[in-house]
Amino acid sequence: MKRPLAAMLIACGAPAFAQSTVSIYGIVDAAVAYIDKTGSTGFTIKKLTSNGSTPSRIGFRGTEDLGSGYRANFVLETGFAPDTGTLSQGGRSFGRQSTVGLETPYGEVVLGRQYTFRYALYGSDYMGDNLFGVGSVDPYIPNDRADNAIGYRFTYGRFNYRAVYSFGRDVAATGGPAATNCPGEQASDDKACTQLSMLGTYDGDGWGVAAAYDKLRGAPGIRFEDLNSSRYYDLRTTLNGYVTVFKGRIGVGWIGRKHESATPYRQSIGWVSLTQEIAPLVHLDATLYRINRRHSRDDAWFPVARLRYLLSTRTNLYATAGYMHNQGTSALSVDGQSPSLAGRKQFGVALGIRHNF
Repeated sequence: MKRPLAAMLIACGAPAFAQSTVSIYGIVDAAVAYIDKTGSTGFTIKKLTSNGSTPSRIGFRGTEDLGSGYRANFVLETGFAPDTGTLSQGGRSFGRQSTVGLETPYGEVVLGRQYTFRYALYGSDYMGDNLFGVGSVDPYIPNDRADNAIGYRFTYGRFNYRAVYSFGRDVAATGGPAATNCPGEQASDDKACTQLSMLGTYDGDGWGVAAAYDKLRGAPGIRFEDLNSSRYYDLRTTLNGYVTVFKGRIGVGWIGRKHESATPYRQSIGWVSLTQEIAPLVHLDATLYRINRRHSRDDAWFPVARLRYLLSTRTNLYATAGYMHNQGTSALSVDGQSPSLAGRKQFGVALGIRHNF
């Protein structure tokens, strides 16, 4: 009588292999947008955009239980633009995340391209990656990922801690504001293009707080502003929190930025945000941002809002709007892409559909 191979291996004392599980997930989000008063002519822009409320993506997540509290995990996630069918993040195959890691009772060690300090904002800014949101003010924030990175994640009760160190944070020359062409990993300069990011969160009963630190260094010849030496750096710290109110939350937060280079400057972003269920199947998200450039009048106010109607647990229709009120020589635009002029006000609105799978 023939015996199954697995049974024979167990009988002979060979190790048993746990079955791994792999899941596919993603978001498809597209919207039609209208943005007024762009550029020197003051013309409007009408366009189909691929990230009305959340950037589109498809991902593969897998895990294998190794026993005794140990698991092997991986994530492969790519961003794409449904309006053109092209890949995001400069055409990378897995530009959003590409990691493999080992989870233990003492935390998880993760290797590969991964998020840095972004998770610290999730509990307090409910516009997130919306077309009109914090990315319009600081394009780095929705693109905060690091190549060549080692990460550590630890959870104890309601406290979560993450740390990421990159030997060369970005090897791409195209693909948005995070494409700095700063590969690092140089024998002659071990600080060039490195990045250190740390964050901690605590979630209580109906409230939560978070703090984060994110420091990235430059190198000769890179494209990120004027960080053309490893002694120059861009540092962001953030503090924020939220509290549950009625059928939603109210959040507040602050990000301080210190840009140290041949032309140094300081900037801060503060916000008050809310998300509420205002009727069955209808949700309102809104945030008021204040952008302040230290020792300057080049500031801005930026209120944004989004109304979502839940067609199902996976699909919703939404309408979103933003109003950028620039002051001084500030020339921010509502979507971070359309041209604007110094001191000009700009309004944008978009209608879209989002589907999760």
